[in-house]
Amino acid sequence: MTSSQSENAPTGPEARAGRKEWIALGVLLLPVLLVSMDLTVLYFAIPSISEELRPSGSQQLWMIDIYGFVLAGVLLTMGALGDRIGRRRLLLIGAVVFGGGSLLAAYANSPEMVISARAFQGIGGATLMPSTLALIRNLFREQTQRRTAIAVWSTGMAAGAALGPVVSGALLAGFWWGSVFLINVPVMVLLLVAGPFLLPEFKDPAAGKFDLVSAVLSLAAILPVVYGFKKIAVDGFTIPYVVAIVVGLAFVPVFLRRQRTSADPMIDVSLFRNRAFGASVTVNMLACFTLVGYSLFSTQYMQSVLGMSALKSALWTIPGTIAVGAVVPLATVLVRTIRPAVIIASGFGLATVALLMLTQVPDEDGLVLILIGIIALAVGLTPVLTLVTELVVGQVPPERAGTASALLQTCQELGGALGVAVLGSIGATAYRNSSALDDPAGVPDSALDAARETIGGALAAAARLPGEAGGNLVDAARSAFTTEVHAASVAGAVVMAGAAVVALVGLRSVQQDNAKAAEPAEGEGAAAQSPTAGAQEPGTGLA
Repeated sequence: MTSSQSENAPTGPEARAGRKEWIALGVLLLPVLLVSMDLTVLYFAIPSISEELRPSGSQQLWMIDIYGFVLAGVLLTMGALGDRIGRRRLLLIGAVVFGGGSLLAAYANSPEMVISARAFQGIGGATLMPSTLALIRNLFREQTQRRTAIAVWSTGMAAGAALGPVVSGALLAGFWWGSVFLINVPVMVLLLVAGPFLLPEFKDPAAGKFDLVSAVLSLAAILPVVYGFKKIAVDGFTIPYVVAIVVGLAFVPVFLRRQRTSADPMIDVSLFRNRAFGASVTVNMLACFTLVGYSLFSTQYMQSVLGMSALKSALWTIPGTIAVGAVVPLATVLVRTIRPAVIIASGFGLATVALLMLTQVPDEDGLVLILIGIIALAVGLTPVLTLVTELVVGQVPPERAGTASALLQTCQELGGALGVAVLGSIGATAYRNSSALDDPAGVPDSALDAARETIGGALAAAARLPGEAGGNLVDAARSAFTTEVHAASVAGAVVMAGAAVVALVGLRSVQQDNAKAAEPAEGEGAAAQSPTAGAQEPGTGLA
């Protein structure tokens, strides 16, 4: 047994996980659910927080954004750190940080305190997410079991994001706003108690020292890019945000050069010499680009066009979560006999059809069509994310699983931020240029100027207008926003069609499972583990 392997981890070339490992997976799902829930949990809590703490508009935005901003920025650093100090240890440290940040946020008495607490939560979340996925790689050595475990993990992430607003609304119906944060604390305590008994410790004994320079360079590359895209999504393309993106991108080659020359690199850039690995990361980003970017439009359509409350629109997302939970396991079964490239491209194909369907949503009575469209979109893309995750994590050696997991999740965050910015900008342009807002009857120019900015501004302006003028402006704004949805749908469909081509070309060498083939023992190298090993040239594998 190597020093990188714990005594309570399954070992051997044909080791299959038993009941203890599946119970451990249940424990790992707890932080996955909470970390993804906290991306959306403030949707309902912000009004209550604002009423009590009186934040400025900028502070209110930072309360929402700082968590995902920090999470995306430090994921790669935490993945590399976990490979060195141990994934279970980092997971438990993350539980303390995430739980402590949640407790601090629950009892915050100022906007600055909430923002700081959310930043701590982001750091904690960045330690939890790559650790959970890397530990799944260690717990489930047999490929079929590992793919099933990753499917459960992916479903947990999707469910957490969908349930965040629902849980938030339910808690606020009976408790104060701090309860949306306080709910995290007992779950983190449970993880701290059960984790040491159920989870194996695992680290790479050959990882070397932690490269602080690489960590700083990764932050310099990632944080400005994420910040720029997030701000563009809210305020549009302005010079400071574009400059932030350019500055971040300028650090990317510096970071990569450091990885090639450092004795102890944070990531192994030779991974990208493998076409299947690079294609997997690319389609992962493209899937998140559309899945995250389009969610903004479906939510706003239900609330602003169909007139639903935030809670009711959140409840309508539950059928999609159930559908995803049913389809993801099916994908893990199909991949035993069908090449992953075909399944992944088919998922993108379904997403393309769903988005083309959404170009037909009307400006009234469109609930059935919008639900069918967004459910089909989720059903198409969530299995894609599951299979791509297994391709990336399953092909690298176990000792590199932490960094690979963090790299994958960082790309997901970047893809989501880019999707919100690009699709949001395309949609906003279509909204402002919609003929529906040209001259609604009885609406003064001042109200029309506000209405052309956002549908929220239009509805607020309409509420101040007398008589039929307000109703005319509401109708015009809803028609214009429907045009915005159509434009974003077309753009998303183009991206999804392109992603299908990337999947077919980039992943064509990856074969379907051989159900009877045993996974090689640890230490035989990723070239032996990878289903693409036979197609790789010497020195270009994942080892």
